[in-house]
Amino acid sequence: MNWLRAELPKDIYKAGEVRALDKFAIKELGISSYELMCHAGEAAFEALQTHWPHARSVAVVCGGGNNAGDGYVVARLALQQGFEVRVVAVVATEHLTGDAEHAWKDYCQSGGGVESPPDRQGLLKFLTDISSSGDVTVDGLLGTGLTRDLEGDFLDAVCAINAGSNPVLALDIPTGLHADTGLPLGDAVLADVTVTFIGLKRGLFLGVAPDYRGRIEFSSLGMSESVDLEPFPTDLRRLTPSFLKASLPPRAPTTHKGDNGSVLLVGGAPGMPGAIRLAAEAALRAGAGLVRVATHPESVASVMAGRAEVMCEGVDKPQDLKPLFAASDVVVLGPGLGQSAWSKNLWEEVLSSFEDTLVLDADGLNLLSQNPQERENWILTPHPGEAARLLQTDVTNIQSDRLAAVRDLAQTFGGISVLKGASTLVAERDDIGLCDMGNPGMATAGMGDVLAGLLGGLAAQSSNLRLSLGQVARTGVLVHALCGDDAAASGERGLVAGDLIEHIRSWVNPG
Repeated sequence: MNWLRAELPKDIYKAGEVRALDKFAIKELGISSYELMCHAGEAAFEALQTHWPHARSVAVVCGGGNNAGDGYVVARLALQQGFEVRVVAVVATEHLTGDAEHAWKDYCQSGGGVESPPDRQGLLKFLTDISSSGDVTVDGLLGTGLTRDLEGDFLDAVCAINAGSNPVLALDIPTGLHADTGLPLGDAVLADVTVTFIGLKRGLFLGVAPDYRGRIEFSSLGMSESVDLEPFPTDLRRLTPSFLKASLPPRAPTTHKGDNGSVLLVGGAPGMPGAIRLAAEAALRAGAGLVRVATHPESVASVMAGRAEVMCEGVDKPQDLKPLFAASDVVVLGPGLGQSAWSKNLWEEVLSSFEDTLVLDADGLNLLSQNPQERENWILTPHPGEAARLLQTDVTNIQSDRLAAVRDLAQTFGGISVLKGASTLVAERDDIGLCDMGNPGMATAGMGDVLAGLLGGLAAQSSNLRLSLGQVARTGVLVHALCGDDAAASGERGLVAGDLIEHIRSWVNPG
């Protein structure tokens, strides 16, 4: 049986919720917990063979709970397939109970042996050696139940695995990674692949999890295909490319530019015309019918150079914006805006006089942090530093609990909040979307400007597309990430924001 799903599911759960799912599956499917453990081991072994098809030796590092039991199942399957297998028990086998004990005994009955060095010094050296001598190391130390910092033999084992040269397969979650926050508890295994079971864990996507988890493989162990999951709702869901087909249907043959909305972008202080130019071009490529830029007179020539489709006006005074508001469905405020007197005056004019949809980015957000207010028809797009200023805290607090931060943003300021970063979050009150697309190459100047313009362009079309503001935000974040992945095809290092723009058109026309 093929245990691995080709695509990850959308729903993401807390560790406690996944344990409840586990119990529910056992009850509803009428199978034993040990059968489920065996299925998990089979899925893990399938992942091992998929990612390392030439591997013929494996080192399995086991703790004492169900995660260890999964490890013993993998070891048994590998042994039966003719692999050279070494199992290291960090917890002495005489202390095993329940399903883990059952799995260990089955492994031993298949001819397997277990090595258990007598002291910590011996364990560390032994583990380092075997984590470098085989083809693959399997992390079966600790699962999702860890809530305090690693110590003793477990910490030594994690350090030894990381010091080894073998690629690492983690079972369910890398040992040491908090299953809900994605933060390491003292230290954590650096996995190349993590195969996770039953339900996706939040800790595989939040915090610094992308630095530890490697590629994620998922197995429902047959549960999601056989059991109604209605009793287990979640408020955190992945954004997937399939979402785009529903959000961005083909245009009607009789569509005219007026149907696709008008975007006004405000920003581009002296010395910063590039930001508003990037945002304007992204709005055009997103499909807005008309794109205007209101910028400082000194920036007009730079904004208009090379992109004749963008209409551009120099504005000296805030009242110069009023006639532009009347012809605009959406205002994007912030790219290259600055915080000068000119900037603040324009910011105040937009927020006091424009009543339709707003997208706030960059200094539009920094000025909001100085003048807090609530509005339902806007999208806020802070990076962690801007989020910290908005919530009057620091970046460490934001990053330590990104879910709480994005919820606070949405509840404090209203509308839709987009907390950018690895696994960007989109919050509409308590309903949160997570985007795990994108790549480290996107950590460069101008990426936020492209996103802001893209959101503005989609928001302008929202009436014609029948999208809520939350759907606009989810669609824009996902398109932006997918464009980044396309642009990184030739390498992440050296990727620039403008590289994304040529890919926008293909993703906003998903077919």
